[in-house]
Amino acid sequence: MNAHIEADGEQNVIFTVHWTYSGSEESGGQQYQASQIGAQSFTYVAGEPFVPYADTEAFEAVVIGWLEDALDVPAMAASIAAQIAKQITPVNEDLYFTWQNPPIPPVE
Repeated sequence: MNAHIEADGEQNVIFTVHWTYSGSEESGGQQYQASQIGAQSFTYVAGEPFVPYADTEAFEAVVIGWLEDALDVPAMAASIAAQIAKQITPVNEDLYFTWQNPPIPPVE
């Protein structure tokens, strides 16, 4: 998180939260995962309720609430699920010419 040291008479006023949203699924004995990252800006307006920063789980829940209010979480979850589904059942493949030295597939 990024915070102003002091703003509008308050200390540690958060203005940007960097986030990662991820999901995973096991299928056929393999683990598949996908994630999205981003940053969300927030603006504190003097006089509005202020939650002081604290390095606690309770404050973490407050920040998660801010993000859930600001982001389209159902759309993000659907995107993650679609990415994982394409990993489990690919719809594309990489093709190589013999002179391109294709990557060696992982050993299963």
